[in-house]
Amino acid sequence: MQNINTGDTAFILISAALVLFMTPGLALFYSGMVRSKNVLGTIMHSFIIIGIINVLWMLFGYSLAFGPDKFHLIGDLSWIGLRGVGAAPNTAYAPTIPHEAFMIFQAMFAIITPALITGAFAERMKFKSFLLFIIAWFVIVYIPVAHWVWGVGGWLRNLGVLDFAGGIVVHASSGAAALAAAIFVGKRKGFGTEPMIPHNIPLTIIGTGILWFGWFGFNAGSALASGALAANAFVTTQVAATAAVTSWMIVEWLKGGKPTTLGAATGAIAGLATITPAAGFVSPSAALLIGLAAGVICYYAISLKFKLGYDDSLDVVGVHGVGGILGTLSVGLLASTAINPAGANGLIHGNSSLIGIQALGVFAVVGFSFVASLVIFKVVDKLFGVRVEEEDEITGLDLSQHSEVGYDLSGLGGSAGGFVTANAFSAYPSEMPSVSGEAPLAPDNLP
Repeated sequence: MQNINTGDTAFILISAALVLFMTPGLALFYSGMVRSKNVLGTIMHSFIIIGIINVLWMLFGYSLAFGPDKFHLIGDLSWIGLRGVGAAPNTAYAPTIPHEAFMIFQAMFAIITPALITGAFAERMKFKSFLLFIIAWFVIVYIPVAHWVWGVGGWLRNLGVLDFAGGIVVHASSGAAALAAAIFVGKRKGFGTEPMIPHNIPLTIIGTGILWFGWFGFNAGSALASGALAANAFVTTQVAATAAVTSWMIVEWLKGGKPTTLGAATGAIAGLATITPAAGFVSPSAALLIGLAAGVICYYAISLKFKLGYDDSLDVVGVHGVGGILGTLSVGLLASTAINPAGANGLIHGNSSLIGIQALGVFAVVGFSFVASLVIFKVVDKLFGVRVEEEDEITGLDLSQHSEVGYDLSGLGGSAGGFVTANAFSAYPSEMPSVSGEAPLAPDNLP
């Protein structure tokens, strides 16, 4: 087809694969930080989202998010079931690649965004309630927000809000939902009174590496062509991430007396989340400032949960929510049309109005996502109950929700690919600890 650029197409398809890889990376990142009795339940949250959200995206999500505008709020159903989404480019969004390639690239963003929220309610939510919440949030929050900011005709896009790769659409929206989740679902049993130590930090580091690797597809791919803008987004992504690792380590060392591996990993994710909205609008030197600020500000942001009393299990609010907001506002300060002529100049380049526009975008999306998430949780709670029973929480989600555990430390073996299942214990009643006392049925406590 004459308008298709094969180099751009290859670049976007590779970028889409990198962004998809981020969600299993997120599963590892999150699962290493929970207790071992919840490792599979945590992985399952991210993994099943890949399947469910991709199906919904194909059926109607893509059409509503990016289809022809209706009232500047939502797309229509012209592309329902991917009707008309084929080899010809969609010139309104990406004129040099097949429409199919743009669609599948955007699908990966739709997948990882709700997966980010799951870190806020890790270790205590019913699986069926989780599924209903995620589906409802995707339809009610993610799809409209994607259209507002990225869709042709969306009201925030029309106002001039700039979000290169998802600071508002992905990180701020999921961070607001995570805050709603932490407040509504409530604290984990023992939060603040007993240690809840990450069970496998090396697993979290592996997840961090996968996320960092995939983020180059996330940000550079958002240029939607292989060229100078993609190269700039690639470089600013790396610069901000490394700056945030460094500043996080320094402030943690000064405040806590020792630098930690988990802190360095969290700093990297904070830097990556913060540069996301700005990657294609700012210079590498500006990205250095953004990354340094991200490491410090997100470090202090995660301590708010202890001061304010909410249990955001894996720090989604402090890292993704605050990082996404910080990066979006940084665009208003540091964006330059010398980097991206399709953008706008920020405050330091003589345009004082952009910071206000960016702040409006943040306020609208964060407020909408927070309120809508609370309403969704309330409805789900009325239907099924949101939280697992106390005995199930003590037992752990792996066994109580999925009848399996992630590590066979018992020597009993299992019947399903090496996993110890609930059925495996039935043959050895003397080995089964009480689920109502202080010894939970989890691999931590097995002989």
